[in-house]
Amino acid sequence: MQASRKQVARLLYGQLSLQLRQYAAAAGAPKVKLLINGEFKDSTTDQWIDVTNPATNEVVSRLPLTTAAEFNAAVQAAKDAFPAWRATPVPVRQRVMLKFQELIRSNWDDLAKNVTLEQGKTFLDAKGDVFRGLEVVEAACGIAPMLMGETIENIASGIDCYSIRQPVGVCAGICPFNFPAMVPLWMYPMAVTAGNTFILKPSEKDPGASVMLADLAQQAGLPKGVLNIVHGTHDTVNRILDHPDIKAISFVGGDAAGKYIYERAAANGKRVQCNLGAKNHAVVMPDADVDGTVKALVGAGFGAAGQRCMAISAVVFVGGFERWKEPFLEAAKSLKVNGGMEPDADVGPMITPEAKARCEQLIQSAIDQGAQCLLDGRGVKVPGYENGNFVGPTLLAGVQPHMDCYKQEIFGPVLSCLEVDTLTEAIDLVNANPYGNGTAIFTDSGSAARRFQHDIQVGMVGINVPIPVPLPMFSFTGWRGSFVGDLHMYGKAGVQFYTQPKTVMAKWLRLAGSMPSKCKMPRLYRVGAQKHVSGNGILACNACCCCVLIKPSVTEVLSMA
Repeated sequence: MQASRKQVARLLYGQLSLQLRQYAAAAGAPKVKLLINGEFKDSTTDQWIDVTNPATNEVVSRLPLTTAAEFNAAVQAAKDAFPAWRATPVPVRQRVMLKFQELIRSNWDDLAKNVTLEQGKTFLDAKGDVFRGLEVVEAACGIAPMLMGETIENIASGIDCYSIRQPVGVCAGICPFNFPAMVPLWMYPMAVTAGNTFILKPSEKDPGASVMLADLAQQAGLPKGVLNIVHGTHDTVNRILDHPDIKAISFVGGDAAGKYIYERAAANGKRVQCNLGAKNHAVVMPDADVDGTVKALVGAGFGAAGQRCMAISAVVFVGGFERWKEPFLEAAKSLKVNGGMEPDADVGPMITPEAKARCEQLIQSAIDQGAQCLLDGRGVKVPGYENGNFVGPTLLAGVQPHMDCYKQEIFGPVLSCLEVDTLTEAIDLVNANPYGNGTAIFTDSGSAARRFQHDIQVGMVGINVPIPVPLPMFSFTGWRGSFVGDLHMYGKAGVQFYTQPKTVMAKWLRLAGSMPSKCKMPRLYRVGAQKHVSGNGILACNACCCCVLIKPSVTEVLSMA
């Protein structure tokens, strides 16, 4: 019995039935589509990448490497759509986002199922992935106050000065694999509601959620060409960095790619914001609540298989680790490693076999360099998912700053435990690390918490909160080695990134009830300013340039004085 075309399409869009998986394997996995000028279409490329389920390594879809002609068509569509979309009133653009958020809520479970299918995280965690992106869409619905400019009336005699914020044009986003729903929603909802058009490149490892969301955005009323999707790897990224019609680029991902993207795009005169790698520390004070601290840090370290840019991967115990050892071991051992759709799953698979192998290699390097492996998650076997990319929760004690497991971002379910004697040493340790994404302190002491938040050189700080990701009324503010660029993602900084200020000086010479045209102009110079006549007959002063608005004769200038 053959499955219908609609059933096969549902495989891409988050349905996880075994029958459909078997059909896809037998009949050929569906192709991921491009979105160009409002149409979902198959690529004409002859180069394709398999998208796999990390829990089974079965192929679930095939992703095209977008051709140069297809890429240029997407950018041209965005460029052509920009004038009309920019001229669309802000309330109309906001109403599109209001409908978009409604559709996301209606399709929440299907989106989350697709995230689990392609990325591997548990279904509950995948629902959180969608929700954190949805919050940014909700913020975009109220973008108007963040687009407001400033005004000073009568900055000089009869002259007003005001600033406005205008969209920059065609923008682009390059997304990572670890949050396939959230990160795209960090980018284009704010960008398009501010009046820009957008080119999105999802991760080649899990593009399905981006395609689904784009379909919902079209249903919400986003006009043709405002949002376009291209797929690929290095060549597609380079086209984004080099195309002269793309004015601003957002990126979330690893260090090497992010630094390359920033340098090449900036050299081409583009605005760039890049969220890079992280090594997020939690500092545990002796007075911290044991139960709450252990639960928080086990979830922050092992959730999503440690594949979060804000995951806690290093825990610094002030006063020693010994009293914390057994509670941590007990909590870590209780976590269930399983396929993401299983109801008892706490930890799902890692994204690829290569990511799993790298994680296991760093665990071994820690042992070789003198760390104690209190709980080893390597070699875990999951019934029914024997071919999956699973690493179980791993707890390393006696870790030192020179070890590879500390210096590198593992991006896996591994907690490295370090010990210091004082809060000062803990702060110095965190500040000595090159990254500055997120950190947390667990304590009952207000003075310790206040000192920590003041002295720590990290952009997002949690006080008894393990993963302090800001809600979108604020911005995602990584520091130091975790960010390059000057304006952060979402929130007010995100709106500023996708807009540019324009300042206007306005003087109206003919106003109702104003002086007759034959009357002399009032003095334009300010009190205390030195007036003089320049060589070209223009009245000038040392106070401002506002008086250089007319060019009377020398005789008229002198009569004004």
